[in-house]
Amino acid sequence: MIPAAFEYYRPTDMAGVIALLQEHGDDARVIAGGHSLIPMMKLRMADVPHLIDLQAIKGLNGIAITDGTVTIGAMVTPHEIINSAEMEKAAPIMKEAALQIADPQVRYMGTVGGNVANGDPGNDMPGLMQCLNAQFHLTGPDGDRTVDARDFYEAAYMTDREDEEVLTAVSFAAPVGGFAYEKQKRKIGDYATAAAAVQISKEGGKVAAASIAMTNLSDTPVWSDSAGAALVGTACDDAAVKAAVTAMLGDIDPTEDNRGPVAFKRHAAGIVLGRAITRAWSRA
Repeated sequence: MIPAAFEYYRPTDMAGVIALLQEHGDDARVIAGGHSLIPMMKLRMADVPHLIDLQAIKGLNGIAITDGTVTIGAMVTPHEIINSAEMEKAAPIMKEAALQIADPQVRYMGTVGGNVANGDPGNDMPGLMQCLNAQFHLTGPDGDRTVDARDFYEAAYMTDREDEEVLTAVSFAAPVGGFAYEKQKRKIGDYATAAAAVQISKEGGKVAAASIAMTNLSDTPVWSDSAGAALVGTACDDAAVKAAVTAMLGDIDPTEDNRGPVAFKRHAAGIVLGRAITRAWSRA
């Protein structure tokens, strides 16, 4: 289909973006890679009279790793993450997850900022960012502010970002220990039926710390404090893994759709999470 008519803008600085958002209010949307918004516009499921392209904005690109903190510009693509030697060294889970996003064409154009800011419960990056305890950096008419990824998502496609704000970067402390991003999907390029991001640190043969988040099993990504706590102090044996899976199953709330009934999704979630924990522990 063909989208409804819209005005197209390509400002060259963030002040221009904010001015357009203030001028047009709810009728304006920013576009980064466009892989979420453009299909919605073509299907007439989104009516955007004023479209603001971020491609010409300086300062939204690049990956920086400084004093143990990883900062990723909002316009960085999964392709760039996959090919960054610095990122692979500092946060290898990012590459592992990026390789499982859609297909190469999408990974060349899609952006980290668009993936996390859209609030789509099926996107890969939001749960991963919660696992890493990332911070989202926003710019708006009142200046800059930072929101924890674990506090950002309110419901499907609803986030803490105000209408006149733009997500400019994400940052997190470089993780330590073992990692895994495990994803079950119907076919290559599809959204996850269930996906799990796990980081585990090890000390004295025991789990010292664990962070676990899952994707597309509720209307927001689910970071489960209780699932991680179930592993801490254990040797990550079968009983501990089962306890962590049970804790996560108590936190998710899947719904039936074309990826399967609730019972199947809960079963898939348990299998995927168990595999991710086992692999992360083997790398710790």
